[in-house]
Amino acid sequence: MDIRILRGDALLAHTAALHSVYVDAFCAPPWNEDEERAVEFAGRLPGNVRRPGFTAALAFTGEDLVGFATAWTTLAPFPTDRCYPQAAAGLGPDRTVEWLCGAREIDELAVAPAARGTGLAGELLEAVTADAPDGRSWLLTSVRSGRAMSFYRGQDWTQATHPSPDGKGIVVFLGPRHPARALAAQPL
Repeated sequence: MDIRILRGDALLAHTAALHSVYVDAFCAPPWNEDEERAVEFAGRLPGNVRRPGFTAALAFTGEDLVGFATAWTTLAPFPTDRCYPQAAAGLGPDRTVEWLCGAREIDELAVAPAARGTGLAGELLEAVTADAPDGRSWLLTSVRSGRAMSFYRGQDWTQATHPSPDGKGIVVFLGPRHPARALAAQPL
C-alpha cells in the first residue's frame, strides 16, 4: 500500500476515484447515503482544496485508489453549516473556539471494502494529523455507526461530546495529541 500526501489542487486529478471510494464507503450501511450525497462530496472538493491547511492522504494499491482522508484547519468564527451547530451545542461556545478553531479538522475518511481490516484507515488518519498544529486534531462522526465510534476509540481518540445513544446525534472526537483531551467530559 502506498500512501501519498497531497495538498491543494493536486487532489482534483483523483476526483473520479475519490467519488468511487466514497460511494463504496458511505452508500452502504450504516451510512446509507445516496448517489446525490456522493456527487455533493465530489462537488465540494474544488472549494475544499483551497481551505487553509488542506491536507489529503490517498492510499493506492498499484494504480487503484483504495482509501483516502481529507482535512483542513478549522477557522474562526466556527462554521454554522452542515453538522457544525450540533458540535458547537455539545461543547458550548468557549470550548468550541478553544478546542476546535485553529485545529486540524478531519472531513472524510473512507476505505474501499477490499482494503478494510488492513489497518489502512488508521494509517490514513495518522497521515493527515501527523503535523496538526500543536497536536490539535478533531473530527465529527455519528452515533449511528458503532463501528466508527469503536474505530476512533481504538485509535486513541477521545470522545468529547455525548449525545443520546438512541438518537442520531453527532459526536466530536479529539485526536490523541490534542491538549484538551484530558478535559473532555467522560460519559456517566
